[in-house]
Formats: sequence, structure tokens, C-alpha cells
Amino acid sequence: MSAGKLEWRGEFANAELEAVHAEAFGHEIFEYEWNAQVRDHSLGWVIARDGDDLVGFANVAWDGGSHAWIQDVIVGAAARRRGIGTRLVAVAVAQARTAGCEWMHVDFDDEHRSFYFDACGFTPTNAGLIAL
Repeated sequence: MSAGKLEWRGEFANAELEAVHAEAFGHEIFEYEWNAQVRDHSLGWVIARDGDDLVGFANVAWDGGSHAWIQDVIVGAAARRRGIGTRLVAVAVAQARTAGCEWMHVDFDDEHRSFYFDACGFTPTNAGLIAL
């Protein structure tokens, strides 16, 4: 398998993204309107393909100004450990910078610390969270 072709704001079918998302997060497959969600609420997104197959995705939400958030960085199991996740984040960061954002935020589970801090270059910060 190749390292994957990445595309900013690339086209995808809801079903193919939901299948990769369900695999990555360990949930059942739902009929979720990913296209509407990202087109209406995101600065952009990055997709990774191996041939015609969607193998990775990263969503970039934003406040319309200087802050962007990267969410749902996912890579299908068969495509992992090939640098696709790191490349998804790099494209997301570059595109947010091009859009005039000054900050890229991310939150994650502890098991992903090394990926975001070591591989992607994020730095630890204080943050807060309220469960709703």
C-alpha cells in the first residue's frame, strides 16, 4: 500500500467516511451526514486515499478568525503506521495557517500524546473541559 494521496477539501462519500470513522473509533456504522457537517461548519478537511479507497481524514473546525481545531484525525487500520496521520495533520496545519489562523488546537486521549506532541509538533497547554 502506498502512503496515500492527500487532498485538502477533497470529495468523499458519507458512507466511506463513516466506515473509516467507525473502524477508528470502534463504533457501529451510522448514516451520518459528514459532507453537510464539514461544509457547513469547518474551515476544511483533509482526506487520504490509497487508489480509490478512503484511508484517512482530518477535520479542521475554526472560530472564523485566528483559532482552528483539528478533530477526527483517523486512519484506517490497514493504512496505519505509514505516516498518513502525521501528513493529514501537516496539511491541516498548513491550510489553517494559509487561511490566516494563528493557533491550531487539539484535544485527545492520553494514548495519543506521542502522536500529537512528538510526531506532529503540538505543545502541551492548560485547557479545561465540561462534560455536557
